[in-house]
Amino acid sequence: MPNRQLTASELENLARPLLSEVRVRLAALSGGNADLLWALRRKLYKELTYDERKKPMARTALKKQKRKEQNNLCALCQTQLPTKGAVLDRLEAMDGYTPRNTRLLCPNCDSGVQTERGYK
Repeated sequence: MPNRQLTASELENLARPLLSEVRVRLAALSGGNADLLWALRRKLYKELTYDERKKPMARTALKKQKRKEQNNLCALCQTQLPTKGAVLDRLEAMDGYTPRNTRLLCPNCDSGVQTERGYK
């Protein structure tokens, strides 16, 4: 199933005004201090990314679990997974990084899956 996209109306009436409000609030909080503005933006970005993807340690633990469950083999082509570069693939992006919603893929299979899904 393709990922949910915002409609033109949702972009115009929800997303863009929210982004504008956040930018104004960040500017006000930083009080003209460029370093503080940068740090606030960075923290906000990082925390929102964690909301979507979980923290890196949690994803690393899940990768380790999947590697063990899959006997160190790619879930698609069944070749040995590389020591580094194996990809934790979500079957349904909105369902997050959970044991039931993920599989570990070799880089080649991940690239193929991303192409099939229409990602660049």
